Amino acid sequence: MRKIQTRFGEVEYDPENLLYFPAGMIGFPNLHHFIVMPNKKEGPLFWIQSVDDPAIAFVLTDPTNFFLEYKVVPDTSEKSTLQIGEGEDCFSLVVVTVPPDQKITVNLAAPILFSPKSNRAIQIILEKTDYTSKTPLPE
Repeated sequence: MRKIQTRFGEVEYDPENLLYFPAGMIGFPNLHHFIVMPNKKEGPLFWIQSVDDPAIAFVLTDPTNFFLEYKVVPDTSEKSTLQIGEGEDCFSLVVVTVPPDQKITVNLAAPILFSPKSNRAIQIILEKTDYTSKTPLPE
């Protein structure tokens, strides 16, 4: 086990269980390793904490909690990066933004594809879509 100091205090983690982003995240290409933080409150939101830069963490959610029709299917290249085969699970997650006015938005235009089998994730940009990077949550 290893430890890092974060906004959540000292966090202990197992390096074998890290979420791995081979290409980093959009705007953060050097951040590859994240801890999925346990959710202390009931609800659909959770944090991922960067191990590479402990000052950085993101709030994520499963977009289908709010947008039932939202679905992203990885292409062949994305499946290769995630190390998943046919029929293996791949989940879509999105980054949540909570601005000072508390009008929460989600980034449906740049979802994160996650493979629980390989513990790998990639953030992609959807092209030719009406989804936006600041989609308000439904009332």
